[in-house]
Amino acid sequence: MLPQKTLFIIMGVSGSGKTTLAKKLEEIMNLRFIEGDDLHPESNVKKMSQGYALSDEDRYPWLKNIIKRANEEEQCIVTCSALKEKYRLYLRDNIEHSVLFICLEGERDLISKRLQNREGHFMPGSLLTSQYEAYEPPLNEPDTILLNAHSPVEDNVQQAIAWIRANKEE
Repeated sequence: MLPQKTLFIIMGVSGSGKTTLAKKLEEIMNLRFIEGDDLHPESNVKKMSQGYALSDEDRYPWLKNIIKRANEEEQCIVTCSALKEKYRLYLRDNIEHSVLFICLEGERDLISKRLQNREGHFMPGSLLTSQYEAYEPPLNEPDTILLNAHSPVEDNVQQAIAWIRANKEE
């Protein structure tokens, strides 16, 4: 059974559909949705806007902001790329909740096309390569499900909900 305090982190590279999936799950599960991109320090937004990839040192203040915000909630859904295993471990170790990761994976070419059509976001599509280079798939990590970013969002919603329900019954 899921603990009362559970954080669902929707993770993946930019353009994988994290926000879209999170908003759908927010509606269905009646949980607060926190857009992780809104928690980036201004220096990170400026750096990415100028086409520079974030370093590990740049990411930790952002992860700390996510942790602080998540710990204020009973249950919530947060979007966060969480590209490296050490970021996911850091989140797990510092969030006071049970943490479940829902990972969206997809082929670079298709994700790149999504980013070309996206408007109003600070991260340019040119940084997608750096995200794929940094990405460490969460294979065999606990409390994690991998979903296909190219599947219809409704299919991913159903798979995520079925997985969450299965976790509740354990």
